Amino acid sequence: MQDEQIIELYFARNESAIAETDIKYGRYCLTVANNILRSSEDSEECKNDTYMKTWNMIPPKKPDNLRAFLGRIARNLALDMYEKMHRRKRDINSTEAILDELAEVIPDPNSDVEKISDDSELRGAINAFLGTLPEDSRKIFVRRYWYAGSVEEIAQDYGFGKSKVKMSLLRTREKLREYLESEGIAV
Repeated sequence: MQDEQIIELYFARNESAIAETDIKYGRYCLTVANNILRSSEDSEECKNDTYMKTWNMIPPKKPDNLRAFLGRIARNLALDMYEKMHRRKRDINSTEAILDELAEVIPDPNSDVEKISDDSELRGAINAFLGTLPEDSRKIFVRRYWYAGSVEEIAQDYGFGKSKVKMSLLRTREKLREYLESEGIAV
């Protein structure tokens, strides 16, 4: 089913909208959540919460890109769930490592990462920066820091060596730091 048809089901308050969303984007939502949470049970819960939140947001919202809309909801819910679990359990895992890597270049490392990502000036600067990157560097950066992919997964998916992925991430973070400084965004 086309995205426009699924959105119309939401607007009609037809419950089959959720079933159609699950058919088309269920696996995608699970992947986004699981890359952050690393737990199939928690990811499944996050996927279901994504559908509930989508049901409550459409209408009045009418997303231009349903996949991106769902991905953002799933990601934010997974980050919230991760933060709650992490408060209870102080172990180091890959999601914490990703957040630590970003703390090196994002302003005010003591701030909540989700609040920072909602700041329109910073978001605009990061989007502009991503537009300056070569395609491979941009893909690696987005897979790591938006979708929380592991270095191993990224290397395997794109046919790169792990060292190439790590070096690309290191160089891109440094370029991002320089770019943000040149835009007057304190690091």
